[in-house]
Amino acid sequence: MTESTLTFEQQLERLDAIVRQLERGDAPLDRSLALFEEGTALIRSCGALLDAAEQTVVRIKKGADGAPIEQPFEAEA
Repeated sequence: MTESTLTFEQQLERLDAIVRQLERGDAPLDRSLALFEEGTALIRSCGALLDAAEQTVVRIKKGADGAPIEQPFEAEA
């Protein structure tokens, strides 16, 4: 499976497993490097998913009549 076929949550779980394995320090160097590369790719993928989600978020405000009004999410500067 590639990171693009995994859900955000599955990617985080895999990243957590990679971190735990690297922290143990018992993997050979070539395996550690492969895990590090996989983790880096997962971080990039998760970041892209979060960026896409942020772009779809709307802020709800009350209008003059008290009904909610959807406004596009504005990133804080």
